[in-house]
Amino acid sequence: MTDRAPRVELRAVTRETLRQCIRLQVASTQAGFVASNVFSLAEAAVTPDTWPLAVYAGDEMVGFVMYSRDPETGRYWIMRLMVDAGQQGRGFGRATVVAAVELIRERHGCREIILGVTEGNKVAERLYESVGFHRTGEIDAGEAIMRLDLEQATTERQD
Repeated sequence: MTDRAPRVELRAVTRETLRQCIRLQVASTQAGFVASNVFSLAEAAVTPDTWPLAVYAGDEMVGFVMYSRDPETGRYWIMRLMVDAGQQGRGFGRATVVAAVELIRERHGCREIILGVTEGNKVAERLYESVGFHRTGEIDAGEAIMRLDLEQATTERQD
């Protein structure tokens, strides 16, 4: 085992990779925590300012992440994150969150990123906390809202 985090690349889901993305599945114990990729892709197709991305480790698709901009508040949200059941436990979840945060920061220059974690999904909550997200105290549709302050994260990286 290595201490080095895996490298992932976020790529657009294309006509050629659509079926592969839809076939990715979380572990059965996680099914209630995240919408299916087919639902997420359908949602992205009809929701402005929503970006679905396939997660690759080298040439292999290992997961899916989707982010969006709330038109009412202007806040950026990581709406979905999943790592295929066969790829879990290898660091791809954390690497994906880090890559998504960097992509959102670079593309949009926002000051914060928000996400929701289903109550009881302690594994996901620990993952997000490891990247710097903190609970806000808000609950929305059964999800605890977590926030990453990008200005603070940038300051901490420079120290």
